[in-house]
Amino acid sequence: MNVSLAAFREPRGVMRALQLVFAICAFSTICGYEGNVTVKACTSNPPVQSTLKFSYPFVLSEVEDTIKCPSPTTPSPTESTIYLTGDFHSDSQFFVASGVLAFLYCLGIIVVYGLFEENYQSNSMLPLADFVLTTVLAVLWLSSSAAWANSLSAIKSVTEPASLRDQFKFLNEVYTASFSSLNISVLLGFLNFFLWASDLWFLYKETHWFKMRQESAGGV
Repeated sequence: MNVSLAAFREPRGVMRALQLVFAICAFSTICGYEGNVTVKACTSNPPVQSTLKFSYPFVLSEVEDTIKCPSPTTPSPTESTIYLTGDFHSDSQFFVASGVLAFLYCLGIIVVYGLFEENYQSNSMLPLADFVLTTVLAVLWLSSSAAWANSLSAIKSVTEPASLRDQFKFLNEVYTASFSSLNISVLLGFLNFFLWASDLWFLYKETHWFKMRQESAGGV
């Protein structure tokens, strides 16, 4: 078993390295995100402050807190509940699953390129399987990125300060954490789709379909 670097001097090998790196970046930006909504309520001085924290997989409907406002007329405080709405776990997990599958496939095919390049070139089924699986993963990246982009838009709407103040009249101030990391995850998702889709041409050239077409054109 000899290690061959021939594939990594070609576009298909270079593309696999890029896909590996950007797949890690894509799902790590969403899994490592921790957001919060900080609210200030009550007429007391200082006002009562509460922080609602949320993170992957973004089941916002489970996030709530009870705010206790001091009452000037009664010894016991007035309690009010603030909560977020929406369950976005399916789209976020779909996106992460696409990234993890892409990462694992890149690792596997890099091993094939490095250790079994001769078999890859001699067995027509291996390039064909590589082409088909790359097509499937490109579709997964496109669909999961579109779904996650839609869910991210909904998360921003749910946590928008003006919307929360309209929903809970007792709130005085609302501050929402930045979504820059999640915005980057969406961009990385579509970038991954571009990388996987553009790699199809280089993989197609390794299949027997392309080689038969070249032989047919050469014989004419």
